[in-house]
Amino acid sequence: MRFHANSSRLRGFAGALALGLLAAACTTSDSGREATTWVVDPNAGSTANIGSLTAAIQRDPQNAMNYNVRGSAYGQAGQFQSALADFTMAIQLNPGFYQAYNNRALIYRQLNQAQAALADYNQAISLNGGYQPAYLGRGILYRQSGQLDFAMADFDQAVTLNTSDAKAYYNRALIYQSQGNHIRAIADLDAAIALDANAAEPYNARGLSRMQVGKLKDALQDFAAAVNRNKQSAEFWTNLGIAQIRTGDAQTGRDSINRALVLKPGYGPARQALSTPQG
Repeated sequence: MRFHANSSRLRGFAGALALGLLAAACTTSDSGREATTWVVDPNAGSTANIGSLTAAIQRDPQNAMNYNVRGSAYGQAGQFQSALADFTMAIQLNPGFYQAYNNRALIYRQLNQAQAALADYNQAISLNGGYQPAYLGRGILYRQSGQLDFAMADFDQAVTLNTSDAKAYYNRALIYQSQGNHIRAIADLDAAIALDANAAEPYNARGLSRMQVGKLKDALQDFAAAVNRNKQSAEFWTNLGIAQIRTGDAQTGRDSINRALVLKPGYGPARQALSTPQG
């Protein structure tokens, strides 16, 4: 999910207007757990970048946009308290600034303040009922708290508002998976992959659904694609190993699962996979 700065005249500043990923994807695993990956760009918080953005604020201290842009830079750099302060100031200066509410919600999520994040998403949507990022963010909150009907409604709206957002399809697919509707999950993951072929998580998720419908060779290809895009994921290596074993390549599969244990010693799903016959 991305910060939204909405300022074309500031695009020369490094990091702040690259609008890098804030809350990246949630991934499913054999145990049904989810893991949130945060992508931080330290350059966004560099002295030069923050100094330039601070100078813009000093020149025009009543401009809410300037605080929103600097908050985006702080957020990308992982400096969450500074980002929170800037987004709050942007909102105080412009109470109708729905992008700033959305951005502050992203920070609250990283600070594990779900209720505050939900309130900000609600406010962003109240101010602009067509603002797709807020539906996507709120849907993720609902899904993580087990409110799947609300989450599904928000993801449906996110897809309707922006049919080119891979993350909306991906997150909706996770709900279909949790409901055992793997055919519809695969359809949404097909869309997510078509829109963003470089993201590893949708391949892993599609592999899990393909295994559930008996398409083991297709699942094997998906897990291999996930590993090729992220070789540091113990989960992906474990799933690849299980698929390799189930398609008749037991030794290679065990090697893949052992690779997962090198990356993450004691990783439960990998240990279980090695101790449980795969059929």
